[in-house]
Amino acid sequence: MGATLRRLSEPARPAAGAPALRLPGTGDWTRPVPALTLTLFLLPIGAGLLGTLLPAFGWLPALGGRALGLGPWRALFAEPGLGRAVLVSLVSGVGGSVAALAVVVLFCAGCHRSRLFRRLRVVLAPLLAVPHAAVAIGLAFLIAPSGLLARLVSPWATGWTLPPDVAMVNDPWGLALGLGLAVKELPFLLLMTFGALGQVQAAQRLRTARALGYGPATAWLKTVLPAVWPLVRLPFYAVLAYSLSVVDMAIILGPSTPPSLAVLVVRWFYDPDLSLRFVAAAGALLQLALVAGAIGLAALAERLAARLGRRWLAGGGRGGGGRAADLAGRTAALGALGLGLASLLGIALWSVAWRWRYPEALPSVWSAQTWLRHLDALLPTTAVTFGLGLAATLVALALVVGCLEREQRGGRRPGRGALWLLYLPLLVPQVAFLFGVQVLAVRLGLDGGWLALVWSHLLFVLPYVFLALAEPYRALDPRFGRAARCLGAGPDRMLWRIRLPMLLRPLAFAAAVGFAVSVGQYLPTLFAGGGRVATLTTEAVALSAGGDRRVLAVYAFLQTLLPLLAFLAALALPAWRHRRRRGLRLPS
Repeated sequence: MGATLRRLSEPARPAAGAPALRLPGTGDWTRPVPALTLTLFLLPIGAGLLGTLLPAFGWLPALGGRALGLGPWRALFAEPGLGRAVLVSLVSGVGGSVAALAVVVLFCAGCHRSRLFRRLRVVLAPLLAVPHAAVAIGLAFLIAPSGLLARLVSPWATGWTLPPDVAMVNDPWGLALGLGLAVKELPFLLLMTFGALGQVQAAQRLRTARALGYGPATAWLKTVLPAVWPLVRLPFYAVLAYSLSVVDMAIILGPSTPPSLAVLVVRWFYDPDLSLRFVAAAGALLQLALVAGAIGLAALAERLAARLGRRWLAGGGRGGGGRAADLAGRTAALGALGLGLASLLGIALWSVAWRWRYPEALPSVWSAQTWLRHLDALLPTTAVTFGLGLAATLVALALVVGCLEREQRGGRRPGRGALWLLYLPLLVPQVAFLFGVQVLAVRLGLDGGWLALVWSHLLFVLPYVFLALAEPYRALDPRFGRAARCLGAGPDRMLWRIRLPMLLRPLAFAAAVGFAVSVGQYLPTLFAGGGRVATLTTEAVALSAGGDRRVLAVYAFLQTLLPLLAFLAALALPAWRHRRRRGLRLPS
């Protein structure tokens, strides 16, 4: 880890054929940015893990724990329902992640030649912007016994005049939670796969395979998938880690007696009985072990699939015309994305419904009274959400631009180790280190303050901003920089007058992605804010436990609206700024 920090911060040697853009006395400010960025990552995660590890073995002097031992672990394994909680986490987390990945592979293999494949790239980013909690709330409105789907087929098709007594939401096995995770993570995995396809010469591979007589789906699976998977592996591991340890979606869609392991751990952390903090810390480490074990099993499954795949490749089967794969891919992808869009429709309907009795398909009375009644609470909560998102996004954008600019001036990209460090906050379960971060914040007097809140959001915003901006930044034609150097411009002037104006659209898109990630943060806000800072996400999750669906829909609608407005601004701002400069309209 120390070697990685030194390698990223020291002046790099230019790669062969790529002159470094360094002039005497200029550009020095970029030198410490990569090390600073990684420090901002590693310090809270390392301190957080340590702050969870010590209480898990009995050491927390503030609560009287001054002797190391296995007491917290014995208390943890004696807790009723622990085994069931672990099982629910595995069923929902692994099931949802694998289902999303399977749909992505099936869709890409079967539909890579279709117009749908090209058009879907355009709509994925806004779908990715919808927060997890909003998707869960909308899906609950959709598939509940009194949800929109049941209303559309009742009573004429089902004969139901009352909601059926069926556990479609909060089922004991976490199947609804797994469905929600698959629906939410599908756009992210699709977007990562689309980005990887541009780096592996997919079209050339497919042309060669088709010329040898392979069917469309078989050609994609045999020639493109092996090249794409190494680039999608880390995003899939991040999805798997998140799905196994998700809290907000699990509270809304998952079972409650017992809940998933992550929800159980959070309950122990906030139990009035302070002795349960030791049990919670042990449970957080168990959650970390669960995620690490799942990622390890996924790596073993990858090796097994590679061995079996070599035999399949050597078998020489050409496959058919691909119609079945095309139909299956379209059905699976459009079905999942359709569920996501229908969930948003359900949120919008409930937010303006005044009277909506079962089994009416639509509200009988429409009204904006719910909005007006809660306006006094909505405005400050929305302002806090917006302010946190804006602050975390601006800091992340500045750090990412500094890191990428250092690459350009040094002439060398960071290695795979740096990429793993970048993904670290997405691979480590939030519940495993945020308690330790909270302990550190309390000791430093930052608990509940804006610095702690922005820093905790930054841990999760920065990786997504980097992923969104890295390829466009690196792909910018270097001839612009050479021309500027010939005219006497230094590195800083090239950055401010050439790179950033030309990359305005990718910068705006990356900012919109980061803002959307910040809006959806639940646990970081809960722990860093000490439960005293209310955002749209924390309020929506709290309201999901019961109460008025209309109020819940209002918060979920606003939670969805803010990221969508950010994406609209990301499209409109570059178009307006470059309306008379077509040469600056670079793709995101």
